[in-house]
Amino acid sequence: MAWLELSLTLRADQQERIESALEDLGALSVTLVDAEDHPIFEPAPGETPVWPTLALQALFAADTDRAGLAHALHELVPEVEPDQLGFREVEDQDWTRAWMDQFRPMPFGRRLWIYPWNIEPDDAPADSVIVRLDPGLAFGTGTHPTTALCLEWLDGLALAGRTLVDYGCGSGVLAIAALKLGAAHVIGVDLDPQALAASHGNAERNGVAERLELRLPADYRPTPQPLFVANILAGPLTELAPLFAASVAPGGRIALSGILAGQEDELLARYAEWFAELAIARREDWVRISGVRRGG
Repeated sequence: MAWLELSLTLRADQQERIESALEDLGALSVTLVDAEDHPIFEPAPGETPVWPTLALQALFAADTDRAGLAHALHELVPEVEPDQLGFREVEDQDWTRAWMDQFRPMPFGRRLWIYPWNIEPDDAPADSVIVRLDPGLAFGTGTHPTTALCLEWLDGLALAGRTLVDYGCGSGVLAIAALKLGAAHVIGVDLDPQALAASHGNAERNGVAERLELRLPADYRPTPQPLFVANILAGPLTELAPLFAASVAPGGRIALSGILAGQEDELLARYAEWFAELAIARREDWVRISGVRRGG
């Protein structure tokens, strides 16, 4: 089945009116992406990330009259001229299956592998530790450099019988990896209830849900633990440094990621108050900081 796709570049302040007008005109879906190169990271729950300049695609039934649609949109939003619009026919496809087909097994470190739930790990090395994730969840699959850096850090630790805090747990990939690598218990913290639900679901799929404790930040009270990981953003990493320091026992290890290259110096200085042996690892444009909690 084919569809008619309307495309348009617009400013952020036009987004709400144009999106509403397109829905009134019968758009079956409206998608917004960055039209230039403005990164937007984790928005707070309930917020919609909006870039300064947006590329919009709206889908309509294939037999929709293009000229009539362009005229009607101009009537509703006069600054949108018909010659600004692009049209093309697009073929239908199974979007979930397309995502699954793109998500392939990925190794991290010496023995850790992330597998999509729909692929059996028949060809994995004998000593592999396998985390199975729902490929329908488009976040937290290990494909982002910050997640990969944290997974590699976990793979290099002695986790057996230890407790780890995963602050900003998202899909639970780091928490589940730690549990599968031998951690006795993980405390996962995230400000988004949907992320906590995703973490729980993925933990159940991996048979480790009973060892994963999930909390909202308001319910998290720091107690010193031997291991701590936070894959969030540089701003929150700076702001929450005292909380994170209080969460790590003397001699315990910390890993911080979600840091763009160039942001690490400020964070190194910030965490030096509590942590020694601070070191950085890089992947593409991203940095991970690791360190050891000072005693006392």
